[in-house]
Amino acid sequence: MKISVLVAQFPITFNINENLGYIMSVLEKSKEDDLVILPEGALSGYSDDVNFLKDINVKELKNAMKLLKDEVIKKRVHLVFGSCVFENDTWCNAAIGYSYNNPDFIYKKLNLAFHERGYFKEGDKLEVYPIKIGEKTINLGIQLCREIRFPEQWRWLAKHKADIFIYLTNAVQGKGISVWRSHLVSRAAENQRFLISANNAHVNQHCPTMIISPSGEILKECVNDKFYYFREEIDLNETSDWYISQCRDDIGL
Repeated sequence: MKISVLVAQFPITFNINENLGYIMSVLEKSKEDDLVILPEGALSGYSDDVNFLKDINVKELKNAMKLLKDEVIKKRVHLVFGSCVFENDTWCNAAIGYSYNNPDFIYKKLNLAFHERGYFKEGDKLEVYPIKIGEKTINLGIQLCREIRFPEQWRWLAKHKADIFIYLTNAVQGKGISVWRSHLVSRAAENQRFLISANNAHVNQHCPTMIISPSGEILKECVNDKFYYFREEIDLNETSDWYISQCRDDIGL
């Protein structure tokens, strides 16, 4: 099965309406049944300095989400984007899924960074999200930022039939890009899954916005501080359980 993936990055701000404008610009470039992927914190904004949370207008954020969902329905696409979300008097760092023909979903980051702890509530489960694209149903596995460091979470997603890994990040410390790129390639190749990464467009970007094949080949890559997008048709028949099926389950792993 082949699907069209549209991946975009833009300079994420702390102005919700400005971020929404960038996202709407991406959706303007989409085609029906595109799977559109945007970075961590794409709508709400995001920073390692969590004081930014105090300045988020929750009502404005909810209104922007509604406008975004309406546009997704209008464009007949499937969108996964990052945003901080306020629920039950607490913040979550989340990836949100909107679609014109599938239920909404939300993945809440499980493995919080140290600076997030005490300010965000961590998620409590890994989950694979099925979405219907065309006549087929595909399964999405989602991870956020530092979760690239925990391969066991990715292996769990692969073993539970994720067809595509979606990775949203806001990695702008300016150090270690070769390490982050290598992690992404490893997560794709060791699990034989397509991996789609979207990062904040920033002068100190240290994780690429990219698409990686199940063999570990980098199909598309962008590292810069500019608004940028690319589209790629991917063939899910390239995914495989060849390596997963060879995992040793008798040695306590």
